[in-house]
Amino acid sequence: REYRLALATLPGYPYALDALALVEAARGRLGRAIALERQAVQAVPLPQYVATLGDLYAAAGRPQAARDQYELVGAIQRLLRSNGVRTDLELALFDLDHGIRPARALIRARAAHAARPSIDGDDVLAWALERNGRCAEALPHSRRALRLGTQDALKLFHRGMIERCLGREAQAREWFRRALDLNPHFSLLWSPVARKALA
Repeated sequence: REYRLALATLPGYPYALDALALVEAARGRLGRAIALERQAVQAVPLPQYVATLGDLYAAAGRPQAARDQYELVGAIQRLLRSNGVRTDLELALFDLDHGIRPARALIRARAAHAARPSIDGDDVLAWALERNGRCAEALPHSRRALRLGTQDALKLFHRGMIERCLGREAQAREWFRRALDLNPHFSLLWSPVARKALA
């Protein structure tokens, strides 16, 4: 409702369009979600909007349209980087989430973590290590990412995947439950994985 009010006040506001697209996707209205996300991308082609549009296409069974968006994310990231914008952390996360060159994503995550130490840097580095099968090394970074008690479902999910990778299924399930309790639709890609793990 709040997003619709924002759009009534400021038609075409991309942040509201993006948020409303995610709400529509959570309700299973993928066609409507795609239309809204396309509007957001047309207004402001931020990499995260383009990636979300790709994920929506993938969820709707349109793999070529998804790939087209994912390629566009790479092009936008290259443009940003060539203009001095640091995108290593965001690009590493995108690549890891989409199974694109995980070894290179780990290098990027390490560089981003060193350049911008933060809980986000710790989380992405932990995720990169997990995606590369280095789970014992990932765990301390995940602990640091969560040390402040930040309520971020994706960080909780990442911890669950690390616990699962370490063979600690009960702990993994608890982290997945916490992520879904916080936000049952925290990710188009990963919420279904967490739900399946708890089924």
